[in-house]
Amino acid sequence: MQPGAIVREAWELYKAHWRTFVPLALIVYIVLGLITLVFGLLLGWLGLIIGALASIVGTFWLQGALVEAVQDVRDGKQDLSIGQLFARVQPRLPALIVAGLLAGLGIALGLILLIVPGLFLLTIWSLIVPTIVLEGKSAGESFGRSRELVKGHGWQVFGVIVITIGAVIVASIIVGLLTFWLPD
Repeated sequence: MQPGAIVREAWELYKAHWRTFVPLALIVYIVLGLITLVFGLLLGWLGLIIGALASIVGTFWLQGALVEAVQDVRDGKQDLSIGQLFARVQPRLPALIVAGLLAGLGIALGLILLIVPGLFLLTIWSLIVPTIVLEGKSAGESFGRSRELVKGHGWQVFGVIVITIGAVIVASIIVGLLTFWLPD
């Protein structure tokens, strides 16, 4: 499958089921924002560190829940509630956190060193979360399984990553232009 076709299919899926995906993300980001705000105000720097740690956990939990949500709606209908999506991912949360942190460190180090190693790792490890959530792999197993799934399709996967990053950059610019007048 070509990158453009993958992005089109994903776009169609997200358009059809935005009422599930958007609230899922909003719930997580609003709760994480409130945790960071409250702990930051109450505990200062320590509170901000606690908020950052909560954000790491919440982000991986959200990624897992979104993988479950996409799996759920691929048949055309939503069978699981938002609570059920999070409950399904909860047992896999430790593996998601460990794998996500290790991948993040490896990719960041690769990008700092020569950029290309980081992009290579980003590509071969792009399916870590789905392998943990859908296949029940451990954090350690997810790296090899992701690479195995990407093997032979590296350029297509990299193309999807580039398209996705481009879309995020465009969206960030648009939001920045629409909100430039707001105070920091």
